[in-house]
Amino acid sequence: MSVLAHGVGAQHDLPLSPFYAFAGAFAALFVSFLALGLLWSASRFRGDLAGRPLPVAVQRAADARPTRTAARALGLAAALLVVLNLLLGPDDPDRNPAPGAVYVLLWVGLVPASLLLGPVWRLVNPLRTLHLVGCRALGRDPAAGRALPVRLGMWPAAAGLLAFTWLELVAPDPASPTALLLFLALYGAVQLTGAARHGARWFDHADAFEVYSGLLARLSPLGRRPADRRLVLRSPFNGLDATPQLPGLVATVCVMLGSTAYDGFSDAPAWITTVQTSPWGRTTAATLGLLGAVALVATLYALCAGATRLLSGQLPHPLTAFAHSLVPIALGYLVAHYFTLFVTEGPRTVMLALGTDNPAPVDSPLGPGGVATLQVLAIVLGHVLGVIAAHDRSVRLFPPGRAVAGQLPLLVLMIAYTLGGLTLLIA
Repeated sequence: MSVLAHGVGAQHDLPLSPFYAFAGAFAALFVSFLALGLLWSASRFRGDLAGRPLPVAVQRAADARPTRTAARALGLAAALLVVLNLLLGPDDPDRNPAPGAVYVLLWVGLVPASLLLGPVWRLVNPLRTLHLVGCRALGRDPAAGRALPVRLGMWPAAAGLLAFTWLELVAPDPASPTALLLFLALYGAVQLTGAARHGARWFDHADAFEVYSGLLARLSPLGRRPADRRLVLRSPFNGLDATPQLPGLVATVCVMLGSTAYDGFSDAPAWITTVQTSPWGRTTAATLGLLGAVALVATLYALCAGATRLLSGQLPHPLTAFAHSLVPIALGYLVAHYFTLFVTEGPRTVMLALGTDNPAPVDSPLGPGGVATLQVLAIVLGHVLGVIAAHDRSVRLFPPGRAVAGQLPLLVLMIAYTLGGLTLLIA
């Protein structure tokens, strides 16, 4: 079950030429930057104002009480099954579906689900449902509570994501029922306490999985206009452009990027040797490695934001102004690192839940060459989308004469992230 604790496992033998991968990635980013500078002189994205409304019948079906009740019941039933399997199921993670349900179906499965359907975890979140049921039993409005401090933003979600990735990538035995039960109990207690104090809006900012799903859903073709709550079909760029510039947004995305990067190099022989021989012990050394990866990603972005401000003139909030451009990069890393895990261990987890004893993992539909190509394309495409999002924001915020120059630090950052991501895959 170590595959669940370490993403897709070793990737350093992928059949791909490093030269062509690096050259192609650099060319794609540089050509896209030049093309945007020459042909894209005005902002084209409209954020939450954009989108073609879906038919009224579709809207009614999506918002109908039976639909929402069924989704909540499904999420609560799935959570109950996970807890029951952790309490009563076998200790062997190869025969218990709960670890796969958490690390594969939830953590990795939220990526395609959010891209296709929008912020789905908000609807099926069992903690939100428990809070709703409790409020109704007490005759209380679920939205009632103290106002959230503005400075809180997404910081609780960033902390929750860091705690979960620590459990997945650093904890000595992340697939053990005891470790998972302890994490779920502590996480649930924190979330329900926060919701009891601040109301259901707490989950929008503090639930790590809701924020994670919501950020990925910014790239979904399905969206909802805040003004009239209509479901719309939209360009993913418009959804990305509407990403709220809240405190903690940068930290949340940097945790997504840094933890995935750590997952990429944590199986390298040199790092394994370093961790195993560290005088601080394996867990402490691995924890420092995870924190270091997140800090490196955040530091590079902060330096880039500072350079952008110097080159383009005054910018009130340079960190959050371009944080949305990191979301497609994080998505590219997630696809590259977890595609194989999802398509092989996902079906196996479902078979375990249906009663099959220790089924073999399903073979990937792509061969080694196909997997390598998909991984490189995911990383490069994610960075190209990030360049486009950053360029559109630049021409909106900066004077025409400084818009292109102001993006040069972002381009350098994108290239650095791309080269780093490809190195983790094929070096």
